[in-house]
This record gives sequence, C-alpha cells and structure tokens, in this order.
Amino acid sequence: MFFGWRQASYVGKAALAVLLAAFMALAPAWAEEATDDVPPGDDYDVSNHDPEDDVSPGYEHDAWNNIRDMLYEDQVIEDGKDVISMTAPYRAMDAAIVPITIAAAKPQTKDEFIESITLVIDQNPSPVAAVFHLTPDSGLAAIDTRIRINAYTKVRAIANMNDGRLFMATKFIKASGGCSVPGLSGMDEALARAGKMKMKFLTPDVEGAGGKAQLMIKHPNFSGLQMDQVSGVVIPAHYVDSIKVTRGGTKILSVEGDISLSEDPNIRFYYGEETSGDFTAVVTDTNGETFKKSWPVLRLAEN
Repeated sequence: MFFGWRQASYVGKAALAVLLAAFMALAPAWAEEATDDVPPGDDYDVSNHDPEDDVSPGYEHDAWNNIRDMLYEDQVIEDGKDVISMTAPYRAMDAAIVPITIAAAKPQTKDEFIESITLVIDQNPSPVAAVFHLTPDSGLAAIDTRIRINAYTKVRAIANMNDGRLFMATKFIKASGGCSVPGLSGMDEALARAGKMKMKFLTPDVEGAGGKAQLMIKHPNFSGLQMDQVSGVVIPAHYVDSIKVTRGGTKILSVEGDISLSEDPNIRFYYGEETSGDFTAVVTDTNGETFKKSWPVLRLAEN
C-alpha cells in the first residue's frame, strides 16, 4: 500500500496500516451491499444528511478525518474553489475505470505554482490513489486520469502550493467494487504487455499553459483484491508505483502511484511552452521492474 506520505509520522503510518487492513477486510462486503440508503449509526446525525452523500453500508464517516490527521496533522486546508477544481461523474459507469480531471485555476509560474496534488479516495482500501509532483515547467497543474473506486465515496484533490498553503477540491462519486473487478484481459496477457508505453501530443487548449500530452502505460495494476478467473486464486498486488516524465532532462511531472489507479494507467498533463529536448518517461512497479521510453520533439509537429 501507499506509505510514501511525507507528512505522516512513523506512528501515523503504523496506525494507518491497521486502518487500511480493516478497510481491506470490509471492502468486499461494502461492494456487494452498496445502496443509496444512509447507514444507521448512533454517531451519525441523519437530520444533517446531505442527499449528495448517499452512502453504502459500512461507510466510514470518520475516514477523511483519520486520513487528514495522518497526512497533514494540524495544517490548515483551505477551500480550493479559486485555486483548483475537480471534474468527475456523479455516478460512474465502470467503478474500475472512473475518469477524473483535476485542474488549477491558472498556469504555473516561477513565483507561484502548485508543487503537488494528492488524490485521496476516502473509502478505498488504500485511500491515497496518487501524488502528482509538478514544477513551474509543467505549464498548468492539471491532470486527467482514471481511478478505481471501491464504495460510494468522496474523492479529494489537495493542492500543495510552493509557499506551503493547502487547497482542496472535493467530489462525491457513486461507484462500488472497482478495486476487486477482474482485469480487462487475462493475467498472462496483461503481464506480457506490461511496460509498453505511448505518448500522444495534443492540441493546446489553455492559454499560457503550453502543450498538452497523454501518457499511456500498459500495466495490469493488480490491486491485491482481484481474483484470477481461471484458478480462483487472489492475485498479489502488482502495480505502477512511480512515473517520471522529463523534457530535455527537465522534470515536467512525477507520480507516486498506488492500487487505486486503474489498469493501464493513463495520464494527461501539460508541459509548458518550451518544446526543445526529447520527452522521456521512466516507470517502475512494485515487482522491481523499470520501463523507459523516449519520444523525439519532432513528434510534436506530427500530432
């Protein structure tokens, strides 16, 4: 699971490990029993229920408080409405491949920029789906990707500014069972193509943000909760845990990943105005494999 959280203390990490173990034990039941009903509970005030927050049995209402304490301790997290936004479906068509877009309100500059965006899925077995690290050379702090959702949940994007301020955008998404859904292809086939990559350069669509690209990585991203449909055996966790994209040796984006990123990770990002130097992606996974591929800048003119 994801334990590369800079803000968490060693005690916090140990406590979170216990919390995640409990989540994983309960996750299948939550997925099977998902409904639109509010769960009973002496400590939950139904009179204050927001219709948007319809949840499933077993919903942990204190999940975010626990995650926040372990990640950020007593740091202030401000409303991100003027800094960062998030777009996602209210009800996902496929819980294993839920599209999500996170975008800053304005382009990155050397004086003011978003250093990282932490993507948290409150009710997932491993709630920190990814941390996206950015620089002023990223152009715009904006990410399009796909995630797994295990039960009805709030999804949060927390932007960490270069001056240390934190801002958060939140969405509630109805989806369930995404962490245990079998892969789109067979286990052997998925492993055989692991590490294959494509980079697609897209037409810029935000003034001042520079170019936009899409990195597509073939990898099963096994969650550790899926079952081999042939043998009936649970497949061990095996997922992409780091991605780094550079242009001419300058870092544009790096990602710390976990099981909540979907199979075949797919990320759209901006890379600024500069177009000199080859683009290179280096990807590692939890089995110790490293994959690397470069694309010449000439490719920009071909898309």
